[in-house]
Amino acid sequence: MTDTTSTIAVSTAAGNYTGGTHYAKLDTIDIVTIVLYFVFVVAVGLYAMCRSNRGTVTGYFLAGRSMIWVMVGASLFVSNIGSEHFIGLAGSGAAVGLGVAAWEINALMILQLLGFVFVPVYIAGGVVTMPEYLSKRFGGRRLRVMIAILSLVLYIFTKVSVNLYAGGLFIQQSLGWNIYLSMIGLILITAVLTVTGGLAAVIYTDTLQAVLMIAGATTLTVLSFIEVGGVEGLREGYMKAIPSRNTTPMTEGCGLPYSDSFTMLREPSDENMPWIGFLIGQTPASIWYWCTDQVIVQRALAAKSLSHAQGATLMAGFIKILPMFVMVMPGMISRILYADEVACVDPDVCYSVCQSTTSCSNIAFPRLVLGVMPPGARGLMMSVMIAALMSDLDSIFNSASTIFTIDIWKRVVRPRATTRELMLVGRLWVLVMVGLSIAWIPLMLALQGGQLFLSIQEISGYLAPPIAAVFMTAVLWPRCNEIGAFWGLMSGIFVGVIRMIVVFAYQSQAGSCVTEDMRPEWYQVIIGNLHFMYFAFILFAITVIIAVIVSLLTDKPTKDRIARITWWSKNWEERRTDLLEDETELDSLHKNGFANGENDTGFTNGEKPKLIEEVSVEEGEQSIWRKGYDWFCGYSNTEDTSNMTLEEKRRNVRKITSIKQDPRAVILLRSLLIIILSIGIFIYVYFSV
Repeated sequence: MTDTTSTIAVSTAAGNYTGGTHYAKLDTIDIVTIVLYFVFVVAVGLYAMCRSNRGTVTGYFLAGRSMIWVMVGASLFVSNIGSEHFIGLAGSGAAVGLGVAAWEINALMILQLLGFVFVPVYIAGGVVTMPEYLSKRFGGRRLRVMIAILSLVLYIFTKVSVNLYAGGLFIQQSLGWNIYLSMIGLILITAVLTVTGGLAAVIYTDTLQAVLMIAGATTLTVLSFIEVGGVEGLREGYMKAIPSRNTTPMTEGCGLPYSDSFTMLREPSDENMPWIGFLIGQTPASIWYWCTDQVIVQRALAAKSLSHAQGATLMAGFIKILPMFVMVMPGMISRILYADEVACVDPDVCYSVCQSTTSCSNIAFPRLVLGVMPPGARGLMMSVMIAALMSDLDSIFNSASTIFTIDIWKRVVRPRATTRELMLVGRLWVLVMVGLSIAWIPLMLALQGGQLFLSIQEISGYLAPPIAAVFMTAVLWPRCNEIGAFWGLMSGIFVGVIRMIVVFAYQSQAGSCVTEDMRPEWYQVIIGNLHFMYFAFILFAITVIIAVIVSLLTDKPTKDRIARITWWSKNWEERRTDLLEDETELDSLHKNGFANGENDTGFTNGEKPKLIEEVSVEEGEQSIWRKGYDWFCGYSNTEDTSNMTLEEKRRNVRKITSIKQDPRAVILLRSLLIIILSIGIFIYVYFSV
């Protein structure tokens, strides 16, 4: 061990623990590294602003559907790996061992479901948002609006708040800065990049941040393994990583490491990672996140073609192998080096370390960074954490503004809104989210304690499976209709919310491994003995069963309703008619010369994708201040599409909704698909037997 680590071990063993003030702080060179990172990432964002088409809805929200697979793949990875992954995965690794890595391998596989099953349907249907897909698939408004509102609520009060907590925890541990000022500054910088540049700027900066994250985390992993003596040192040291400052008896999971800490998928009754529950229960929640969540799907839809989208999911899948080695294992190493802090059990000791009386496992990653990394490198890892926080937030902000603008403002509030108004509303909504997120910080700080990553998964297990079930039946079963999907979703959400309310209502009585559980006996029988993963499968099954029964008892969807919008009909040539027409779009089309007697769809075959108006904003006679404002917001750097001929419009629409692929590309992509799925299965088997 280094001298710093030895000092820590001696001081804690001798009973001189001082609340964690002995570890290294960031010095001048670390601060310079962070500042240079900020300058660089802002420069990249400004470059993307100047080059991207931000004056149209698809330009701002889908980057003009022009991104290549490398950039989309990097953005998929970075949009998922936020600061809560560094904090949460490492913390759970420190607390329960290698099992938490199963989520990353599960994501590796579900990503391919997105690329090879869901994305072809979304592209063929001309989809921009996930609520819009349900509208196209089933018709009506209620499913679209309900999913849109639910998504926005979840973004604000779970995703954003969790990222703020995780990022704030790291800054607090490393710098000792005021958490409110630090978080407000990061949010505002992220919001500026998102408000001004749209998805193109987000993807450009995500690509930069992906390189930074992987390089920094890999460096930390190498240094950490050197510190503990390699893989064998990890295996031996982790099982001996027991806190010395404790006044209560210790058991497995309560001071003592679990005996199966190096097993990924465990016994069916295991409290952390039951293998049956994970495979059948966690998979639906993963499908919701990777295949139907706007933040993720929006990146895949920004690809310039289906082949590029599939290449991106394959690339992101290969990168998803890394978190097991650069996040989970470093968290386990952190427990070895700082057992008294990271694995604390005594409530008084834990509170002195991290202001929580239950657990301090969430500080595993920042403790390791500050204890192992040399000066300068600590600043790099600080930048990695900032990159993770910013990438997650900019993805959420951009996707949330997309949903609010297209599915709520344009659909419910202002059906005849102009393009300029839609661009303005989308940006203003980001500012509203910033305000709500800042207001939510104090509440997130009050929720500190426990394993952050597993807590996120548990909440998702109560709400996500019904949404995943509706999308699965919509894509894979053409017979499902709007009535069946609606009541299936409502039933599943109702049951999930009831359990979530009960769990949170009795959370204060749960106690910990050193205090008595005061929850009533009926709770233990009905709720406590049913792991949330098994409950997630029950929710999924309830939703599917009700959707199937109600659909079979009601009218069958018409042929034009399912045309090019399910897996089985995505290649249909029959013309599609959308029951829920966009009046603003129709006005725009008629203004551009489409008479009632013509084919005003711009199609000769297939459906008419419900695209958003692409007419850019006319500059006219403007002051220099107005021109500067329009450039900043992207209104003045777009092509005027109002003079496009009918045939040019047809070609443009057919290109956007085309799912044709080069046969050679198909062979390569499917070969890589087989390889990556085989790797995922191998990892599961190797680390579970």
